[in-house]
Amino acid sequence: MLMHLRPAVVLLALFIGLTGLAYPLSVTGIAQIAMPRLANGSLIEKGGTVIGSELIGQNFADAKYFHSRPSATSAADPADSTKTIDAPYNASNSSGSNLGPLSQKLVDRVKSDTEALRADGVETPFPADSVTTSASGLDPHISPDNAFRQVEQVAKARGLAAEKVKNLVITRIEGRMFGLIGEPRVNVLALNLALEAVQP
Repeated sequence: MLMHLRPAVVLLALFIGLTGLAYPLSVTGIAQIAMPRLANGSLIEKGGTVIGSELIGQNFADAKYFHSRPSATSAADPADSTKTIDAPYNASNSSGSNLGPLSQKLVDRVKSDTEALRADGVETPFPADSVTTSASGLDPHISPDNAFRQVEQVAKARGLAAEKVKNLVITRIEGRMFGLIGEPRVNVLALNLALEAVQP
């Protein structure tokens, strides 16, 4: 019995050491040397304080800022830990809603968001990412169409010329990766930070 058990224990310890310690530590070390900013979460600082990450969306509600797409993340209900409540852009709980097209909750939310956009004077049709969530619930990007849709609102709230705000959006459009992968997109946090620097 011991003859059969010993090789199994030795192999288990060896692979724990290799795959559980040596490999992760070596990859982490290489990443810290080769690309420390990316390895540490692509954090964005302002005045020496971390205000976000290029990879995690944030909830912008003020009319002076471009708004991110809706988020489906949740958090534990403080009143009942067995239930959850909506918590937009909760980075500790990345998830989509997992609601299908026949879900009444999804239909009601999209209708509510659509009516809110119409009440703000947004003309239909508007970009799908204005009312739909991403798979992670934390998407930091919106489509260029969604950004252009918000130009008038942001310009009015800030007392800026719409053309100036539109040009800012154009300069912030990120193209497809390697010219092939994905769709053109705009990082909302980066756009809003650039907007802060624009003078009337």
